[in-house]
Amino acid sequence: MYTEEVLTAVRDVAARHGRTLTTVEHDIGADRVSRRTGAPLLAVTDPDGSLPHEVYAEIAGPPAVELTVHPEGDTRIVVEGVEFADVPHEHAAAFLDAVYAGRARLRTRLFPPATTLVVPVPGDVTYREPVGLPVSPWLSARRH
Repeated sequence: MYTEEVLTAVRDVAARHGRTLTTVEHDIGADRVSRRTGAPLLAVTDPDGSLPHEVYAEIAGPPAVELTVHPEGDTRIVVEGVEFADVPHEHAAAFLDAVYAGRARLRTRLFPPATTLVVPVPGDVTYREPVGLPVSPWLSARRH
């Protein structure tokens, strides 16, 4: 999936759930994207001549959602301050759909103490990340 396809899928999910993208910033060229290990220093293109394309987007909340769609095939999604660093492009829209449809859950364990945001997507894939303090009202409402 290319960056524009991911962005289109994210827009569709946001619209389906009554959300809008409030910020969309495009960075094109190896000298502009945030994470580029394959290109030489100050190069604009990748060694194969292509222009890498990265997008940063924010979606109106609650929950507060930020996305960075990297050209390497993964998306960084931050939900209420909880960072999911390596969501594959193919799962980005399903991930957001799970968040907005109420399938995301906050799990708390007493011993050893831990709080985790759990986001299940179709295909028996579940993303889990630790949640720091303080916990936002949106996250608190997702306690399981």
